[in-house]
Amino acid sequence: MTALVDTNILVYRIDPRSPDKQRRATAALRGGLADGIVRVPHQAIIEFVAAVTRPRRSGGPLLSVSDALYEAEEMVTQFPVIYPNEAVVRLALRGAAAYRLSWFDAHLWAYAEHFGLSELWSEDFQHGRMYGTVRAVNPLLEPGNS
Repeated sequence: MTALVDTNILVYRIDPRSPDKQRRATAALRGGLADGIVRVPHQAIIEFVAAVTRPRRSGGPLLSVSDALYEAEEMVTQFPVIYPNEAVVRLALRGAAAYRLSWFDAHLWAYAEHFGLSELWSEDFQHGRMYGTVRAVNPLLEPGNS
C-alpha cells in the first residue's frame, strides 16, 4: 500500500489549534515515513506554504514565510514528491466531472490514480469511499468513527 497525502494533513501537523488532529496527523506522517508508504504531491507543498503563511482570523499566520519554506524543503527531503504531467491533468479533468470534485481535489485524486497509489489521506474526501482504484482515508478520525 502507498498513500498520497493531502495538504490538510501536512498543515494539521503544525497547527496547535486542534491538538487531537495535530497528534493524529503527526502520527500518520511519522508512521508513513517509517514504513516508506507516503508520497507527497508537489501541489500539497505549494498549498502548504500558502495555507500556513496566510493570516488567520484570530491573528497572524501559523508560520513565518521563512519557517514555512524551511518546512517545505524538509518535506521535499523526507518524502518522495510526485509531479504532474499531461496525463495527470487530463485525468483530473475527467475525475472532476465523474466524481464532482473541486479542481484541486480532482487534481490530487488524479495523482494517486495515475501513479497507482492505493490510498489518498485527506479529510476532504468521503472516508472509505473508492474513487476509481483509490480509497479515501481520513487519518484524522478518532478511532471507532470511521
